[in-house]
Amino acid sequence: MNSFELNKILGALLGAVFVIFSVSILSDAIFSSPPPATPGYAIEVTEDAGAGASDGPAEPEPIAPLLASADAGKGENIFKRCQACHTVDEGGANKVGPNLWEIVDRPIASHEGFGYSAAMQEFAQGGSVTWTYENLDHFLANPKGFISGTAMAFAGLKKIEDRADLIAYLRQHASSPAPLPDPEAGNDDDAAAAPAEGEEAAPVTEGETAPAEEEAAPAEETSTDEAPAEEAPAEGDNAPSGN
Repeated sequence: MNSFELNKILGALLGAVFVIFSVSILSDAIFSSPPPATPGYAIEVTEDAGAGASDGPAEPEPIAPLLASADAGKGENIFKRCQACHTVDEGGANKVGPNLWEIVDRPIASHEGFGYSAAMQEFAQGGSVTWTYENLDHFLANPKGFISGTAMAFAGLKKIEDRADLIAYLRQHASSPAPLPDPEAGNDDDAAAAPAEGEEAAPVTEGETAPAEEEAAPAEETSTDEAPAEEAPAEGDNAPSGN
């Protein structure tokens, strides 16, 4: 190979390198983008008109309406998850958790012979707080969320139907099961406002207000049309006797 051919090969290589280098510089100039001021991706979120309408947390679903139709048999199967830590029979031993005989309406942190956590004793307020149906429901749903600092490691039952079945099973284990709560307790105000069956509500014309209950009957007054009361005899006069 003579020097002329060698020069052509070297020239071709240099030309190829020059072309590649030029294309790289040109592409960087065309497609370059400055880095964002804040790293990350901007995610557009459509504002919901209903969002933020309530400042407080949503009210939990009440357990009372479900207890009337709860299945204690299903609750027994659910209780099998609790048997490692609790007994439910009368006179049963305490395990990792206390015995649960007559747990419904029992004062919290009151079972004899069991060492309760400081958080549970504080929540009990000296035994004035009891295991009502609502307290049991909230505790079974999220033990650590309901009583912060409790030693109970159970994660909780998320389905309210499961909690109702379990509470129905626990309720049976008592010498005198606690009465079930009134499922319509939350509708007392509505019931009071509604007219009795067979009784029609008094019509109210537009622009008028219904009279208050105490204004339905006029106050007891002395009518000017009535005969005047008999005057007492003047002092010194003798009233006629009945004899």
